[in-house]
Amino acid sequence: MLVDILRENKVNTDGVCFDMGARTALAFVTLRKDGEREFMFYRNPSADMLLKESELNMSLIKKAKIFHYGSISLISEPCRSAHLAAMKSAKEAGALLSYDPNVRLPLWPSDEACRSGIKSIWFEADFIKVSDDEVQFLTQGDPENEEVVMSLWHDKLKMLLITDGEKGCRYFSKNFKGRVTGFSVKVVDTTGAGDSFVGAILTAMAKDPSILDNEPKFREALTFANACGAICTTKKGAIPALPTASQAKEFISSSKAK
Repeated sequence: MLVDILRENKVNTDGVCFDMGARTALAFVTLRKDGEREFMFYRNPSADMLLKESELNMSLIKKAKIFHYGSISLISEPCRSAHLAAMKSAKEAGALLSYDPNVRLPLWPSDEACRSGIKSIWFEADFIKVSDDEVQFLTQGDPENEEVVMSLWHDKLKMLLITDGEKGCRYFSKNFKGRVTGFSVKVVDTTGAGDSFVGAILTAMAKDPSILDNEPKFREALTFANACGAICTTKKGAIPALPTASQAKEFISSSKAK
């Protein structure tokens, strides 16, 4: 069913593997009144946890301009080793490594295991996106404090992005830094907003990698990504709430007109 949904949305599914002995993990999302969510997971062990290095479609990985990953695949073996092998292969093939840690505490044995697991591959990434809440969790400091944020910086990084919910986002590179304001919308469900944002900015980077060195162009791409994230919060669900590029552009135009 999930592969069919991906295909309907014109996503290449050549790299998808099936496990005959394990089920796909389930995530139950409960919504609070303000549209924020809490997660409960059913896995133990689910198919994704059993992914082996030998099952990776390396030729597909080597073709990627950007290799994007989270941290949940680092929790247990054999998936952790498969994740590391995929990263290594993508890097050697010249892909940009993009990391969205996506903190999901119920899946880790403890808070400290989560922190150290996420940081274990921190210095490999070229591009990192974290939310303000994740900055607080990882640093145990104030996410509004630039010194605290910059404690997450490393010299191999091309860009560090901090998402601040409806306030927009902050960006830090070797040559420039700043903030791009968000869009005010009536929030129904925040599920998928971060993914919508990241998908939008990575699409812009894949089309034109030079935007990482061009602040005006990068800010424009971030405005587009903020719009995609905002639109996603106005509907229930994750995939059904994702906007098309034309919907996001229309949304930006109508917001400017107000």
